[in-house]
Amino acid sequence: MRIHFIAIGGSAMHNLALALQHKGYQITGSDDVIYEPSKSRLQAKSLLPEAFGWYPEKITANLDAVILGMHAKQDNPELKKAQEIGVPIYSYPEFLYEQSKNKTRVVIGGSHGKTTITSMILHVLNYHDKKADFMVGAQLEGFERMVHLTEENDFIVLEGDEYLSSPIDKRPKFHLYKPNIALLSGIAWDHINVFPTFENYVSQFQIFVDSIVKGGSITYNEEDEEVVKVVENSENTIRKFPYRTPSYELVDGQTYLETPEGPMPIEVFGQHNLSNIAGAKWICQNMGIDEDDFYEAIATFKGASKRLEKMAEGKSTILFKDFAHSPSKVAATTKAVKEQYPDKKLIACLELHTYSSLNAAFLSHYKNAMNAADVASVFYSPKSVAIKQLKEISGTQIKEAFQRDDLYVFTKPSDFEAFLYEQSYDNTLLLLMSSGDYGGLNLPSLINHLEK
Repeated sequence: MRIHFIAIGGSAMHNLALALQHKGYQITGSDDVIYEPSKSRLQAKSLLPEAFGWYPEKITANLDAVILGMHAKQDNPELKKAQEIGVPIYSYPEFLYEQSKNKTRVVIGGSHGKTTITSMILHVLNYHDKKADFMVGAQLEGFERMVHLTEENDFIVLEGDEYLSSPIDKRPKFHLYKPNIALLSGIAWDHINVFPTFENYVSQFQIFVDSIVKGGSITYNEEDEEVVKVVENSENTIRKFPYRTPSYELVDGQTYLETPEGPMPIEVFGQHNLSNIAGAKWICQNMGIDEDDFYEAIATFKGASKRLEKMAEGKSTILFKDFAHSPSKVAATTKAVKEQYPDKKLIACLELHTYSSLNAAFLSHYKNAMNAADVASVFYSPKSVAIKQLKEISGTQIKEAFQRDDLYVFTKPSDFEAFLYEQSYDNTLLLLMSSGDYGGLNLPSLINHLEK
């Protein structure tokens, strides 16, 4: 097949392009800008466009399909050409469904935890050499790509994102997969630019549960009130498997998970990760992995990239970086780090970077989110607020929203960097939470400083 990618440089898009090339398809693509690591990874496989920009002449009648990424706009010249000449156009999730409609589809959904749970499942399958196709939103140890597609594998494991499918398809991605086996980890309002009310956001998960194939199953977090309501309200004829945080204990900074064979040390920590393990176990058992084999494998899981990732460790200092940006994730991550290292000072730093987090109407949802930290700071860029065409926000508003008078608020990257270097790091944890880069923070330099 000949496939052309419009906006090939996206994190998910370039991985799908690499997967389809690996499968034997002929791949071309365009984009107006491509950042690392996508750029180098595409270049290594000769898929990097020769020039950046949009070129309608690349769209010809002998293409089997065009895959349209979210980065493109509705008036994209290549998209318009494809529409004019009748080339089939797919969103990313639509094409994944086409590739997997004859497989058993395992879809992991939820406002938080879905990347980690998907990663745990893939780690366990890989550990036991059980082959499956997959799509996950983080780079995993032992995996070359985030997307893997074959003709022969029976299962495909998909991270089910609730964000929109493409510029011309406003359905959430996870509505398109039609799972046989599904999981729902939690519901906490996010993406308010797309889902302006909490009720509207929750309804997307109701549609997800209702889209499960008849006779399929939903594994769900029974400790999340909204999840329970959604699952119980569904009249879909599916099996329902609740899970909850398993018993565990902390001994001298080591987390031990209670198992039928007794306490087992694990590499990850925090109540949310223990809950994720419980969900992953149910799914793996549905895929033919028995309980003992699951525990043996999960003991070696070190975490997904950018999810509580240990970046540096000095004599008495540890630096963690996490993708957390929504209120529930910020609260869970901050609490987990403090719980794991109760005798260390915790300096927690959050960047408000997404549309939701920079919205004045949404800020109150961060109430008490960083209370577990001994020192807490928030960085945001007024320029980002303006670019997103939002109302200006002030440091006072942010302090009031977080309900923390001693909160440090920074708007200049240089001031935030100076703050980091001024801190005493004796017996200290530094937690950086962001889906951005704090206005260009030199992380390697900071790591070098901490390790000294």
